[in-house]
Amino acid sequence: MHELLDLLRSGENEYIGIGNEYPWGGLFGGHIVAQALRAAGLTVAKGLVPHSLRAYFIRAGDIKEVVRYEVDQLRDGRGFATRRVAAYQPGGAILNLEASFHAGEESLDISPIPMATNVPPPDECRSDSWSKIFSRNWVFNDKVDDVSPRDGSGRTLAWLQVVHDCGDDPLVQACALAYVSDSVPSEAAIKTNPKYNAIAQSGVEPFNISLDHAMWFHRPTRIEQWHLADFTCHSFTQNRGLTIGHIHDPNGSHICTVVQEVLVREPRA
Repeated sequence: MHELLDLLRSGENEYIGIGNEYPWGGLFGGHIVAQALRAAGLTVAKGLVPHSLRAYFIRAGDIKEVVRYEVDQLRDGRGFATRRVAAYQPGGAILNLEASFHAGEESLDISPIPMATNVPPPDECRSDSWSKIFSRNWVFNDKVDDVSPRDGSGRTLAWLQVVHDCGDDPLVQACALAYVSDSVPSEAAIKTNPKYNAIAQSGVEPFNISLDHAMWFHRPTRIEQWHLADFTCHSFTQNRGLTIGHIHDPNGSHICTVVQEVLVREPRA
């Protein structure tokens, strides 16, 4: 994770990030979001940490090319800073991200969304990760019905953790969380549509790509610990599934909310 987030400064408000090889041949969306958030965070004042981001995936990334991140400093206030980041490869822009940073304030800490109950622990769930950076253990489908209910359909739960120590920097922790958060939403969209769910159950992965990705960072965390991601699909139309997920730390604290729209189609021939 440190290597992925160790960006090279190539100019004023411009950074270079390395790629990484993934099984499908292109870049992982969470990879680009994490690097873009890191680039944005390198331009804000000390003490400001991410509290939200919104990213649009424009085109697939090429693992053979570095990614150039151009940061636009939209606003620097006393308590907030806003940044826009465009990620480029030789073929053009691959991602556009906006992020907001906050100095933090004293207030009541209210968390109305509880962590799901009766969820099997990670070591009793199915391990399935295509990256050496993080572990992902799916809660078996027959166990999902036993946990506390949530709105939406296609409910998908998975335990997530980054394998290596990310350190104490809250920006790096947020970037690592952004990376792993993109590894679950598509499953909820696929499970919601009976046609695509049947294809997935047959052992064939339906074509799916993330269209956009939004996050709200509620509380600090250490992503090296196991976290429970709990996603459902709230709408599926025109092959676009809107998924909403809550991520809780091992103590049950609601540390992040994620919203993503996913495009799902039949497998490519």
